[in-house]
Amino acid sequence: MGDLTGVRVVVTGATSGLGAAMADALLLAGATVAFASRPTARLDASVSQRRNQGLDAVSLPMDVRDPASVQAAADRTFKTLGGVDVVVNNAGIGMGTVNPRFLEMAMPFYEVSPDNFHDVVATNLTGYFLVARAFTPLFIEQGNGRFINVTANHETMRRKGFVPYGPARAGAEALSLIMVEDLRPYGVTVNLLLPGGATDTGIIPGDVSMEIRKSLLRPEVMGAPALFLASPEANGLTGERIVARDFDDWLVAFRSRPAHRLS
Repeated sequence: MGDLTGVRVVVTGATSGLGAAMADALLLAGATVAFASRPTARLDASVSQRRNQGLDAVSLPMDVRDPASVQAAADRTFKTLGGVDVVVNNAGIGMGTVNPRFLEMAMPFYEVSPDNFHDVVATNLTGYFLVARAFTPLFIEQGNGRFINVTANHETMRRKGFVPYGPARAGAEALSLIMVEDLRPYGVTVNLLLPGGATDTGIIPGDVSMEIRKSLLRPEVMGAPALFLASPEANGLTGERIVARDFDDWLVAFRSRPAHRLS
């Protein structure tokens, strides 16, 4: 997958967890990465840390729940970077914001407050829509662009006690598949990427048992597939659902079949 020098990537939710792991992998491969996150001290620190290491990180204040904020960030990025090649839709919040003990004690859907339901859906589903909606016209204008939409296992979408996280992820997956077809005529690709299991990020409560902690995937599992999807080898690839845990096997199978094209 090699050198990504000159590739311009926006990663939402890039300051922690899966977003940080993907952003770091892309930066180390030479890409310019805009860290899209709410304007906080953590965003400033995250970008400064990477720039101090000689990596081409850029700060991109953005609240994915706010249409005006998303549109302004998209316009600003295209102007300052001269275009964008890849957008990674990753920003999200987990079940812990609804039920801090979700791994041990399921909360039935009828006990979830409307405010909590709205908060998760607004970030994990509507946020994906708003980001895609803002960047798509710019991709169409430049004649190319790639979306990588981070999703979750299908089991998570229907797991007991996983409202609203499961429905929000299912919605984001359906959105992604519709995006594939809507954007197929324009040379803009959309692929789905998921870890393949529970991942050791801030979404997981800090006091979980060591047994559970040992079973979690590391966020870095997302690095290699993110590099592939940003690389020339993925030119024209659209509508794929890649499980990061199984990426090595997927890549062998992919390389043994004719390359996917948009037409």
